[in-house]
Parts: sequence; structure tokens; C-alpha cells
Amino acid sequence: MTASHVGARLFGHELLVVTGKGGVGKTTVSAALAVAAARRGLRTIVAEVSARDDVTRALGRDNARRDREVELEFGVHHTSIEPQAALRDYLDDQLPSPVAEILSSSRAFSYLAAATPGLRELLTVGKVWELAQETRRRKQDRSYDLVILDAPASGHGVAVLTAPATFARTARVGRIARQAATIDALVTDAQRTAVVAVARPEELPVNETLALQWALGSRTGLALSLAVANRVSPKRFSSDEARALDAHAGDLVVDAARRRHVRARSEHAQLARLRRGLDCPVVGLHDLFQPALDAESIGELAGDLERVL
Repeated sequence: MTASHVGARLFGHELLVVTGKGGVGKTTVSAALAVAAARRGLRTIVAEVSARDDVTRALGRDNARRDREVELEFGVHHTSIEPQAALRDYLDDQLPSPVAEILSSSRAFSYLAAATPGLRELLTVGKVWELAQETRRRKQDRSYDLVILDAPASGHGVAVLTAPATFARTARVGRIARQAATIDALVTDAQRTAVVAVARPEELPVNETLALQWALGSRTGLALSLAVANRVSPKRFSSDEARALDAHAGDLVVDAARRRHVRARSEHAQLARLRRGLDCPVVGLHDLFQPALDAESIGELAGDLERVL
């Protein structure tokens, strides 16, 4: 499959779920994918969870409301899903107004909802489902061509995808069962939903990504559509050059170059292991060596993706 075919298939979905081990750069990759999609003319939104707003700060809107759908640099849109707000929206949709208002303001009900296994994940994916609809909950809200979910770390990311089916089986009948089944029809349909794994080129993140491939297939029936190895160090020295550096060990500058070479060699070995172990294309993003990324940096990484997608 050519790179252009991979990109066409990836951005032809309604929903991209981006997951991976914590700290590997899922939000960076989510933002870069969103910029690449927007540059193709797709109206795209990134949804973060737990009221996070890393994407808005990276793409130039420090003062943006987290709970609103706002437009950022490159035409990318963003929203942050806060479970309590998602619960209020869900109650408003499913129950008569007086009942929904009573439950929304009930502290006891809020505690019960927070303690219900899987409900947080169901509310998150329910909001994502609503973003992907042609007819939105509020008439003034426009639809999106592509929704990118910056999902929780690998295990919880899979839980988000399995929550609707679990609630549909548990409830069996009624509004909750019908709504959960409708959401499940989106997130488990490989024609509509794609999963992107993000890893650092290191042993533990690679191990977790390989395990994610198995867990995803066994629990949801989905396969990974793409894996992104984030912050890959460039190879700067050939084998002969590395041996020449070894001959001058002890010099501070030379030793720094030798350490960098060893690190890059290890990372590329892990990248090769990732490619051998996964049944999907694997893309490497180079390390920008910056503590915090801004819009220009995200645009640069999006360009890396565009060259291979």
C-alpha cells in the first residue's frame, strides 16, 4: 500500500482514536494529525478528555474555553470533554427536563455516577459520537468531517471503545441500551473508526504498543490503522565514523557525540522491532528537541506526516 493510499484511508474515517502509553506524545500526534487533515480540506476537531487543553495552548489559544468548540491555528478545532458536563448533556438528552435537572444537581447521584464502572468512558465516547454526527445536539453547532479523540493511555483507551457495548448488554432494553448500541456501532466499525497508536522508540512503550494491538483486536475487533513512533533521534554517524569517535574517547565533545549515537542506534532498533511486530504502517517523527511545542512545531510535524500519508 502506498503512502498516499494510507493517508486516504486514514482520513476517510469519521473518528480517529489516538492512544498509547502515557507520556509518549499522544496529544502532539493528535494535533499534528489534525493539522494534516485540515490541510486536506477536512473540517477537523480534536477532543481531549478530563478537561485538558494542551492542544489549545500548542496551537495558540491560551484563553480559550475548554468546554467550547473553538477554532485554532491551521483551521483545526478543539474541545475538551469534562465528564460532569458530559453527564449533564446526557441526562438532558435522555430524560424529561425536570428529572434531568434534579439528577444533575444531586450530589448523591453525582457520586453514584462517578462510582459506576465504565460510565466515565461511556460519557466520553458519547460526546465524541455526538461530534461526529451530521445533525448536532444544538442546531447552531456545525458537523465535522473528522473527529480525533486524544484518548487516555492504552488500557483506558481500549476501555473507552468497549464501554458502549458493555452498557448495551447490561441495560438490554430502553434508552440507555439503544444509545449505547448506536455509539458502539460507530466505534467498532472499521470503516468509520480508526485507531492510531503512539509510542516512543524505547523498549517499554514498544512493548505496550505490541500488547495494544492484541488487546484491541480481541476486545473490539478493530485493528491498528497506523502507529507513530514519536521523537526519533536521527542517525548522524556511520559505523566507520562511530569507530573513529571511539578512538578519541575521553574528549567531552566526542563523548557527547558517542552517547547521542548510542541513543539513536538503540531507538532505531526499537523502531525496527515495532515495524516487525505490528500489522500496520509505522511512521517515525523526528525529535524537535524542544521542551514545549508551539503551532510552528506542530505544523512541522504535520508536514512529516503529510510526506508519508
